[in-house]
Amino acid sequence: MKKSSSTEGQSAPELIDKRIADLGDWRGETLSRMRELIKDADPDVVEEWKWMGTPVWSHDGIICTGESYKSVVKLTFAKGASLKDPAKLFNSSLDGNMRRAIDIHEGEVVESDAFKALISAAIDLNTSSAKAKAKPKPRQPRKLN
Repeated sequence: MKKSSSTEGQSAPELIDKRIADLGDWRGETLSRMRELIKDADPDVVEEWKWMGTPVWSHDGIICTGESYKSVVKLTFAKGASLKDPAKLFNSSLDGNMRRAIDIHEGEVVESDAFKALISAAIDLNTSSAKAKAKPKPRQPRKLN
């Protein structure tokens, strides 16, 4: 797939910066704040730009995506259904088997410590899944005739 000339040669962090600036309203401010909380929770987070314009944060797999719509900023956690959410931050996509999302409307503020704990839990889940996949399977003894 050919990239559009407007994104060619730009890094994911640069593209995310541009998205935030282009929004230019409460959605940009909200996405920027949530991005900073993600980076605070995981200084080693990898920022990616996928699916023709979606900010993605990863660590041993996708943690969450950040989408902006007319009336909401949506943070979708790839494995959200497997995460404990004691602060009840998830308020969207609650019926699926995998994903969960946080919809943030204008004027709403997500509690930073609870959000960072959710990010940390998602990283722990990704890291444990990555380690499980990396473990070699035990070899079966060969039968000698």
